[in-house]
Amino acid sequence: MPFVKFALGTAALAAAVVATVAAVDRPTSAGTVTRVDFDKAVRLTTPAYDASLPPAGPAHIKEFRIPIKDATIRIADSVGYEAWTFGGTVPGPVLRVRQGDSVRINVVNEAAMPHSIDFHAARIPANIAYRMIMPRDSIQFAFVARDPGAFLVHCGTPPVLMHLMQGMYFAMIVDPKGGWGTTADKEFILVQSEFYARPASNAHDAQPAFADATKKDAAYVVFNGRAFQYKANPLEVDVGDRVRFFVVNAGPNLDSDFHIVGAIFDRVYPDGDPVHALRSVQTYPVPAGGGVVFETTFKANESGEGIYAFVTHSFADADKGAVGMIRVGAPKQYVTMAH
Repeated sequence: MPFVKFALGTAALAAAVVATVAAVDRPTSAGTVTRVDFDKAVRLTTPAYDASLPPAGPAHIKEFRIPIKDATIRIADSVGYEAWTFGGTVPGPVLRVRQGDSVRINVVNEAAMPHSIDFHAARIPANIAYRMIMPRDSIQFAFVARDPGAFLVHCGTPPVLMHLMQGMYFAMIVDPKGGWGTTADKEFILVQSEFYARPASNAHDAQPAFADATKKDAAYVVFNGRAFQYKANPLEVDVGDRVRFFVVNAGPNLDSDFHIVGAIFDRVYPDGDPVHALRSVQTYPVPAGGGVVFETTFKANESGEGIYAFVTHSFADADKGAVGMIRVGAPKQYVTMAH
């Protein structure tokens, strides 16, 4: 399947080449520095994208090597798509740090066209950190994670709409210095996004439809890169668990109205900052480019053992793939649970 490419006037940036940081074989912690090479530490996507979210490491300096590469992914059951990615998956790797940590970034462009990176979590001059990265080049920069929250990271190369619809995004979590105010038994990352695609000549594949993207006419609206994947592979928690969901909306065009059928959110943190905490919320919007943290507790005799759907409550979008299931305990499956 051919890629859609755009001619970009970036020749003047080709000379901005910096040396790459040496790769490591796996995530390691040495003293006060943690190094992760996302060419080696690749998130599982089979049978579903791994939505579980481990805690941030204790080191105060965290280094990340992030490769840009083309990859064939599945955007729905048996539907292949040639994507542009960070780390070979859509969404790309999850970065998790603590407020006050020093974050060191090395982005290596292994693809055949120019790309870039934009960290919503960083207070940094965009002309320094987010400039174009030519093929076979790299860029390094560092920032202090000053603001807690759930943040989007994405490619900012024009046309940004194309680079986002092709899969160039991932989530970054910055834990508050004083913690979240509660203790979660389980934590999950959910990145909502859209694919604009039409059938390819191969009936099992899809190809980009940029004109559809400009009209916001999505073929699929998904959580973590694939339509309906958490219906067959539910998120699993235990009765009584407090569960924290980090919901980041990569867009590129549509808002997410996050809701769990049969549950109420005990707490919602707009932008992922506990200072903004709301209580007893049924549904809360996550704008394109934004992130929100949600907490609910699956208590016995309330939202206890059972099966719960999580959705965007914009049901035209849910019907295009933005729906999954949470299995609490070991309930019987009922055919009426058909979200």
